[in-house]
Amino acid sequence: MLEKIFKLKENNTSVKTEVVAGVTTFMTMAYILAVNPSILSASGMNPEAILIATCLASFIGTMCMALMANLPFALSAGLGLNAYFAYTVCGEMGYSWQIALFAVFVEGIIFIILSLTNVREAIFDAIPVNLKKAVSVGIGLFIAFIGLQNAGLVVDSSTLVTITDFTQNFHTAGICALLAVIGVFITAILYIKRVKGSILVGIVSTWILGIICELTKIYVPDGKDFFSVIPTKFVSFDFSALGDTFGQCFNLDFKAVGIVNFIIVVFAFLFVDLFDTLGTIIGVSTKAGMLDENGKLPKIKPALMSDAIATSVGAILGTSTTTTFVESSAGVAEGGRTGLTSVITGVLFLIAMIFSPLFITIPSFATAPALIMVGFLMFGAVTDIKFTDDNLTEAIPAYLCIIAMPLFYSISEGISVGIISYVLLNLVTGKGKKVKPLLYVLAVLFVLKYIFL
Repeated sequence: MLEKIFKLKENNTSVKTEVVAGVTTFMTMAYILAVNPSILSASGMNPEAILIATCLASFIGTMCMALMANLPFALSAGLGLNAYFAYTVCGEMGYSWQIALFAVFVEGIIFIILSLTNVREAIFDAIPVNLKKAVSVGIGLFIAFIGLQNAGLVVDSSTLVTITDFTQNFHTAGICALLAVIGVFITAILYIKRVKGSILVGIVSTWILGIICELTKIYVPDGKDFFSVIPTKFVSFDFSALGDTFGQCFNLDFKAVGIVNFIIVVFAFLFVDLFDTLGTIIGVSTKAGMLDENGKLPKIKPALMSDAIATSVGAILGTSTTTTFVESSAGVAEGGRTGLTSVITGVLFLIAMIFSPLFITIPSFATAPALIMVGFLMFGAVTDIKFTDDNLTEAIPAYLCIIAMPLFYSISEGISVGIISYVLLNLVTGKGKKVKPLLYVLAVLFVLKYIFL
């Protein structure tokens, strides 16, 4: 039955490989179950309701990806978009969280329409192959940077960022950073030895080391920024909190919504989600070798439709934009190639509603090594980019795209920089004919975004 649905042999994979890949993807994404309630609750929403909504939206979106597109991509509440939701829309702009959820719902509906009309697919196909490779590399650096931050290895400084001082606050930040370093080496050694599930084993091993350190008083939680890594509660069957957010996106006073500002909010959600999703799908698909000889993803349309459906459903449940996660590349790195990987991840998100106290206990320093290693694996696509003198109008935009993602802390910003520079360089150097018309439109829209948003 699984073979018939997911075509495992055709994709050179097995049930065991797909299960390991699905668990690995979930483990690297599990942090969102702690982070999303923390961020969105700043808007006045119930954190418990947000957690349940996040689990359900992740399950529905990921299952859509599995059954509609048969791809190993997982979805959940997008980082960055949730911060924009809480701190900009509900904070600076003063809108209620109900209005913000309605904006997310409208964005999802627009995405569904765009997916039906092939607009999103056309954008994907219009991006040059070299730029797609660059997106994969840039995402690799981006998620590696996230991993370094989650581990506490990279911290703020007068030079913007620097390596942490391991001796300062050793029993909290210092030991966490050190455990992350050890976790990276454990994961790397296992990967070099071609141990199946090396990334997942690395996460669990680092977590166990953290538990040992806490039991021996080497790691001492302060209850403020550093918490116990030892589970104290394993399950919770009370889901009644979901009633606080379910359907609330339709419970709003339209008179309080300024139509112009509301359109700007919807467009901002739409814009960032569109290119974060495209960037993620391009990057993960490149890593998995799923693009055809023309750099196209045959299953792009159902993949984008899954993303759009998940966003609208998530808004109804009570969470910000649900989008395809770059952490899907962790499962791909473990060999995941079909929707069975997504099914496993989706089911684990559903189970996480019950075991949320356990999953939230997994510390960020334990998942950080996985992100750092996956960053290395995705960075390998850089060798496929031609940095030759006869290809500079593609090589330079690719380079700018790569460095923009981690430095601007945004996948969509990296893509916008890459597309704008690609169009301008080719146009000014007399090679404008090689640029597809849609890219000119996108470049203009990106420029307008920087001017008006």
